[in-house]
Amino acid sequence: MLAAAAAPCQPAGMKPTTFIDQKASCDCGAVTLHAQGRVVSMFQCGCRNCQKVSGSGHSSVVLLPADAIVVTGATKSFVRPAESGASFTRRFCPECGTTIYAQSSRAPAFRIVLAGLFAGESDWYAPTQLIFSRHHPDWDLIDAQLPRYQTYRPEKQA
Repeated sequence: MLAAAAAPCQPAGMKPTTFIDQKASCDCGAVTLHAQGRVVSMFQCGCRNCQKVSGSGHSSVVLLPADAIVVTGATKSFVRPAESGASFTRRFCPECGTTIYAQSSRAPAFRIVLAGLFAGESDWYAPTQLIFSRHHPDWDLIDAQLPRYQTYRPEKQA
C-alpha cells in the first residue's frame, strides 16, 4: 500500500507500524471518512495556516496514503499556495466547515488528516516532530522533547 520512498515529514529511521481502521465524521455528520491502513507519519505543524484552521497554536496531523481513506458525502475544497511553493488543498464539509482532509502538491500520494477528526478514538496518536516551529507561539504548550524544525524536517542526503 505504501511506496518504498520515504514520506515527507517522516523522521529518518522511523518504521511506521501503526495501522488504523477508523471512521470519523464532520461536526454535522454529512461527511464521513474511513481511514484504513498504515499511518505514514504523525506530527504537529505550527504554520500560521494550521493555526487558523485548528484555532490553536498548531495542528495535530496524521499522514496516510491517499488510497487508505474513503470519503462519503459532498466536500468543498479550498486551494492556497504553501510556503514551500506547493499548492495546498483542504477538503471540508460545505455545511459545517469541518476539515475532512488536506493534500499537498508536494506529496500527491498522501492525505493529511487532522487527528482531532477521530475525537475520542485517537489514543494511538503519537506525534514525532513539530514542523514550522518558527511560527509556533510560546503560549501553545507542546512537549519540549519533541524535535522541532523551522520549516520541514531536512531530507536525508544520499
